Amino acid sequence: MRPMKLKMNENSIFAVLLRSPWWISGGIAGALFTGARLALPAEFNIYAFFVALPFAVIAVYTAWQQMRAPSEGSTASALEALRSLSWAEFSAALSDSLQGEGYAVQPIGASGADFEIAKAGRTTLVSCKRWKVARTGVEPLRELDVAVRSREAQDGIYIATGELTDTARVFAAEKKIRILAGAELVKSLRKVRAKH
Repeated sequence: MRPMKLKMNENSIFAVLLRSPWWISGGIAGALFTGARLALPAEFNIYAFFVALPFAVIAVYTAWQQMRAPSEGSTASALEALRSLSWAEFSAALSDSLQGEGYAVQPIGASGADFEIAKAGRTTLVSCKRWKVARTGVEPLRELDVAVRSREAQDGIYIATGELTDTARVFAAEKKIRILAGAELVKSLRKVRAKH
């Protein structure tokens, strides 16, 4: 029996706060602590700490995540370095990065997908051959979706160093295709250093 994975609702207050600047959670924690101290009798002031604790933890976690995120300048430089790579160099860097995250990586020649990766019994198809394109439309995502369904994979990931059109983003959200681009792509490919 496969262990059940708990997934937070993306619209829950905690999920929203995890995507927000750290100081918002910190402000909520401070307001709750102050409000609870004022509302509770003096002998119960210790409980004010527990009221604010979840929001304080989120503030610390998001601050830590945001400090580790690459700056816009370094992200742009790293993306430019990725665009300057040949397919062999880029695919090798991607394969190394995925293997470092514990995935079994298999290059495939399927239309719409370049790699099949597997981890913990889940198969994901990765499309990255058009990583240099400045702006991606919906067609490559349609091709990836067809490949995911035809190979009976559980997930699809589309990798791009450029932008995606709004139509492409809507299609990816509908088909649950993960987009790996920008700062998240740079973070995933830490071994690839900006050459400039």
